[in-house]
Amino acid sequence: MKVYKIKSTKKLDFYSVDISNSMKVPMVGSPVHAGFPSPAEDYIDLSIDLNKELIKNPSATFLARVKGLSMKDVGIHENDILVVDKSLEPYNKCIAVCFIDGEFTLKNLKIERKCIYLMPANEDFKPIKVTELNDFQIWGIVTYIIKKV
Repeated sequence: MKVYKIKSTKKLDFYSVDISNSMKVPMVGSPVHAGFPSPAEDYIDLSIDLNKELIKNPSATFLARVKGLSMKDVGIHENDILVVDKSLEPYNKCIAVCFIDGEFTLKNLKIERKCIYLMPANEDFKPIKVTELNDFQIWGIVTYIIKKV
C-alpha cells in the first residue's frame, strides 16, 4: 500500500491510499486465544492481504493520523491511523471524521430526530451541537484503527 499525504490540519493529517499492489502478511492458521494458551502451531500456513482486509471501497477510502486526545476513552490516541470510508452512511454512535465551520474533527455521532451532536470520548471536551447555522459535513466513517502497542 502506498500512502500520499494530501492535507494536514490541527487535528488530523489526511492521506490517500494506493492499493494497486497487494500487501500479503503471514498469518497463523488458528486464532490466538486471549485466555488460556492453546497448543502452539509450528508453522504459518496462511497469508492475508491487508489492503483487501482493511479497504473495502478503495476509491472512497482515505487514511487519517490522529492529533489530540478528544477520543481517548474509546481507545483512539495521538498518532493512531484511521481507515475512513466516505461511501458509508453515517449512523448513531459511529465514529466519524467531520468538517464543521472550517475545521476537521473526529467524534462519535449522536443522531437525534432533528439534531446531530458531535460527542467526544474524553470528559475534558464538550459535545458540539450541530445546527443549521454551522457549515457541516460528514467526511467519512471510521472502519479501522491502526495503532502501535
